[in-house]
Amino acid sequence: MTVVTLLHPGAMGAAVGRQAVSAGATVLWVGAGRSDATRRRAVDAGLIERPSVDAALAESDVVLSICPPAFAEDVALSAAGFTGVYVEANAIAPERSQRIAQLLPSARFVDGGIIGGPPSASGSTRLYLSGSSGGVPELFAGTALDVVVLDGEVGVASALKIAYASYQKTTWALAAVSHALAAAHGVGAELLAEAARLQARPLLQTDSYPSVAARGWRWAPEMLEVAASLRAAGLPDGLALGSADTMRRWEPAKDRTDLPVEDVLGLLAP
Repeated sequence: MTVVTLLHPGAMGAAVGRQAVSAGATVLWVGAGRSDATRRRAVDAGLIERPSVDAALAESDVVLSICPPAFAEDVALSAAGFTGVYVEANAIAPERSQRIAQLLPSARFVDGGIIGGPPSASGSTRLYLSGSSGGVPELFAGTALDVVVLDGEVGVASALKIAYASYQKTTWALAAVSHALAAAHGVGAELLAEAARLQARPLLQTDSYPSVAARGWRWAPEMLEVAASLRAAGLPDGLALGSADTMRRWEPAKDRTDLPVEDVLGLLAP
């Protein structure tokens, strides 16, 4: 039986861990210093607690790093000396993934990128892999997480994830800012009517804005990763930086999916 250490079980990490458990893996997590919400997610997903990262790694064949992008290096450093398979599955620039690989010279480093929400049904979420990924797809065989192995080196999977995030998250940010501008001039209802007439999604999907705003604290750093990737490719980064600024303004809405749409838009122009 394969033993996996998951660092760490946030909403996405716990859902991915649950899929590995359902496929027969033993999935460990480290509870020290984690929140009650994290603990509940880990227990619900069937994860097994260990007192420290070192204790978990001593038993593990694989490490899955799924955390906010800002902490990707810290998580990698906590696994320094690990000799198994290390899957870097965070939303980070491809160049950054390559740098993190250098922090783990003893591990077999696999680049990963998750597209979709926390996996719950087959076809909803994909884990893309690049680099030496042998054995990782089998961890999720027959589960709700679809694994796709890409040709190419470390960084290719991250590039795909970041390219998709550039489109998806910027689109939501632009739609919300458009509604905030319309509301400021008293034409919010008219804008919504035009969105309905032209089927302009996500301009039409205002009921999704509270959920988007609740994740803004996590998406803002991701958009900075997008901006860095665009600059590295010689492409304009202004849209990504503007989206990051929009997401930062939603920090007071963190995890508050019940906020009225009016309040979500109001946070954009405090």
